[in-house]
Amino acid sequence: MSTLKQRRKELARHVSIVVFPPLVYVLMRLLWWSYRKRYHFRDAPIMDQCIAVTWHGELLISPQVYKALRKESPTSAIISQHFNGELIARVLRFFGIKALRGSSKRGAKSVLINAIKAIYAGESIMITPDGPRGPRHSMSDGAVALALRSQLPIMVVNYRAKDYWQLGSWDRFMIPKPFTSLEIYHQIIHLDGMEKNQAKQHLQTAMNRYTH
Repeated sequence: MSTLKQRRKELARHVSIVVFPPLVYVLMRLLWWSYRKRYHFRDAPIMDQCIAVTWHGELLISPQVYKALRKESPTSAIISQHFNGELIARVLRFFGIKALRGSSKRGAKSVLINAIKAIYAGESIMITPDGPRGPRHSMSDGAVALALRSQLPIMVVNYRAKDYWQLGSWDRFMIPKPFTSLEIYHQIIHLDGMEKNQAKQHLQTAMNRYTH
């Protein structure tokens, strides 16, 4: 019986991996096209290469903002190795964003090495500092470590929606309602000369400035 249950679980996962990402992508695009969007650019213009960060609960919108502003920029995203991470990776693939698999707890050293190699190859890196499992709006070391090592600026994307649903998940995942208005905030953060803890606090303050 346990073997049968395991096979059913594996089959369900396989179906989810094939079916779920394209459906989510189509839904994301339909919602995106329905929104009334207003952009707020803070501190500096868009940079050619950067470390792009957003909170995990804002992933429905933030990758679309990022690609709308930086259509031709080669980008890889650091994504966790668990099953949900695989689903996210396949959705991001539709946006032309490649996956670097690992997190602050699993595969951290290897994924940071691969991220540095991608930066040296001219790519930008996308990270959710509170992913994959929180706590919500916590700040892991990854984004700050990469920014300090590469001396790249950090691009912060947040948004506020007039009307939205908010899930009961740990990240309180946000889904702006169709045809609502979005206030989209773009910040460029420089961490040059900061110690790690100071840089983490500075980045966290900036990321919380325009979030729900």
